[in-house]
Amino acid sequence: METLKKSFKISVATVLAIALADRLGLKYSATAGIITVLSIQNTKRETIWTALRRAGALICAFLLAALCFYMVGYNVAAFAIYLFFFALFCFSTGWVEALAMVSVLVTHFLTEKNMSMESLINEVLLFFIGTLFGVLVNLHLHRKKHQFTILSDEVDRQIKGILHRMSEWLPREDRGDYQSDCFEQLDDALSEAKLCAINNYNNSMFSSDTDEIDYIKMREEQSVILKEVYKNIKGLKYLPQQAVQVAALIRKIEEGYHRENTVEGLLAKTDAFLKRMATRPLPQTREEFEARAVLFYILKQLENVLWLKYDFIMNRQKKQA
Repeated sequence: METLKKSFKISVATVLAIALADRLGLKYSATAGIITVLSIQNTKRETIWTALRRAGALICAFLLAALCFYMVGYNVAAFAIYLFFFALFCFSTGWVEALAMVSVLVTHFLTEKNMSMESLINEVLLFFIGTLFGVLVNLHLHRKKHQFTILSDEVDRQIKGILHRMSEWLPREDRGDYQSDCFEQLDDALSEAKLCAINNYNNSMFSSDTDEIDYIKMREEQSVILKEVYKNIKGLKYLPQQAVQVAALIRKIEEGYHRENTVEGLLAKTDAFLKRMATRPLPQTREEFEARAVLFYILKQLENVLWLKYDFIMNRQKKQA
C-alpha cells in the first residue's frame, strides 16, 4: 500500500512539474519532470539537503560549461571536457547524485549552441520547478512514533528473553544446548528499530531530538556486552556455588527490565553482590578459582549493561530539564 501511494505521488508531481514548465513556456519542459523524480528522497531532511547540494553543483557546472564552450566551442569535445572535470568535482565533493541531473541541463546549451541569459533562465527554472515538486512530495512525511514504539518494544522483548535464558542456563552443569541464535533475532530487531529512528529524525526538519536514536544506540551497546556474557556462561567448565546467586541476580535484572527503569536499585544490588564475592574465602582449587573469576567478570559486564541504561536515563533527563 505504501509503495502504491508513493508511486502515485511521484507520477502526479512529475506531471504537475511538466505542466507548469509548459505553462511558463520553457523549453525541454519534460526535464522538469525528470528532475522531480530524481529529487525525491526517503526523508524530508535528506530531500532538502540533496536539493541544496544539487543547487551548488548547478552553479559550478554552469560556470565550468561556460568556460569549456567558450574555449572549445559548442561541440561534443567541449561537453566531454566539461563532463570530465565536473565528474571529478562531484566525486571529490560527494555530490555524485548531482552529476547526471545537472549534466542533462548542460546538454541543452549544447543543443541550443549558446548560453544566453534566456537559456540560463530556462535551465534554472527547470531545475527550480523540478526540485520544488520533489520537495513538496515529501512534505507530508512525519515521525512514525507508534512504529518506533512497536519496534523498540520488540528489541526490549528480545533482550529480556536473552536475560531469561542466561538465568536458566548459568546454574546448569550441561550447557551444550545453549545456542546463540537469539542474538541473531536481536540484531534484526535492532536494525529495524534503528532504521525507523533515523527516518523519524530525518523527517523532523526543525527538531534535533535524538532520543530514539540514542535509545537504540544504548541497546546496541548492551547487546554487545550481553554477547560477551553469553560466551563466558557457555565457556564455564566448573560450576561454583555462587552461580545460583548470579543467576538470581540476572532474573532480577530481567524483571526490572523496562524502558523507564533508572536501574539505580539494580546497580545497588549488583554492587553489593560484588562486594560480598570479594569477601568470600579464597578458592581451594585452580578450576574453582578460574570459574569464580569468570563469574566475577560476568557480574562486571552486567553492571556495565546497567550503567549504560542509567547514563541514558540521566542524559535524557538533562535534555528535558
